[in-house]
Amino acid sequence: MRAGVVVTARPGVEDLALRAEELGLHSFWVYDSPMVHGDPFVALGLCAKATRRIRLGIGVTSPALRSAPAAASGLASLNALAPGRIICGVGTGNTARRTLGMRPTPAAALENFTSALQDLCAGRATAHREGDRIRDVRFLHTGGHANTTDPIEFVVAALGPRAAAVAGRRGTGLVSFGLLDPRAWQALHDARRRAAQGARVEPDSYLVTALHVLEEGEDPHGDAARDATGHLALSLLAYAADTPAFAERLGPEEREAVGRLLDRRGTAATARDRYTKLYSNYLCRIAPRDRDLVLPSLMDTLALVGSRDDLLARVTTLEQAGIDELLVQPVIDPAAEMAQLARLLT
Repeated sequence: MRAGVVVTARPGVEDLALRAEELGLHSFWVYDSPMVHGDPFVALGLCAKATRRIRLGIGVTSPALRSAPAAASGLASLNALAPGRIICGVGTGNTARRTLGMRPTPAAALENFTSALQDLCAGRATAHREGDRIRDVRFLHTGGHANTTDPIEFVVAALGPRAAAVAGRRGTGLVSFGLLDPRAWQALHDARRRAAQGARVEPDSYLVTALHVLEEGEDPHGDAARDATGHLALSLLAYAADTPAFAERLGPEEREAVGRLLDRRGTAATARDRYTKLYSNYLCRIAPRDRDLVLPSLMDTLALVGSRDDLLARVTTLEQAGIDELLVQPVIDPAAEMAQLARLLT
């Protein structure tokens, strides 16, 4: 299985991209979460100039964040800096919308957005709507301004069949966050195949997770493992705290952890401004005081923790489920964690 890295946008990100390339990793992604992290287009522009081979991905942008012409301009500009190396993840904006106190966009809007991006980034015209006005738009200057010649890889973020069906109809790959259940991946692939109506080419699938290789005798739920995987666990708890219907489906221990997170952040599930507090330090290394929220059940569900042999066996199972690339977010010592990933999978 291929290996890649996903990080938050911040100064110095290009140094990590270069190190990932030197280690032989396949791709380097940057989250797109306005009001939480830095801008991925700025970050990946720096990465494009610092690297020569590694593929560069945005994970993921959304029609609720940017218009299709604006997003396409950023993508085609990156493609001019790193021809043929750009991956664009698109989604309903689950986190990026919730951190603004808004709801994700519908699947139909995601599909229209993806279609428009595919057309614009390939140099074709597309319909652009604002209110009742619809106009055909396309890049007026290409070549040195924007690269619409080299292909951009598109992937749709999916946790369920509706988004997977969008991927099938648009002929894109899939990317999912913390989804380690092979049966769930089988369901996503089945939904994509049905929507693709027998297309012969099946685009790639990417899995975003966390990785911790245990030393001999190390506790799989100890502090080191919790620190390496806690950002995923707290992301799920924050989502549950913001989505009571989802929280109700959790077990009693997980629901209790959601309550503790709300108390610790000084907010409530019914507070109108909860989104301003729930996402503190989001997808970054957790504070030591939050280790108790990283439940073993969440670690086991969302992350890969185990001995080298255990992890290789789990990766093989995931590969058999149709996952082509494992994307890991390093949060403790990124250089060391990327080297660990490279040793395991490359």
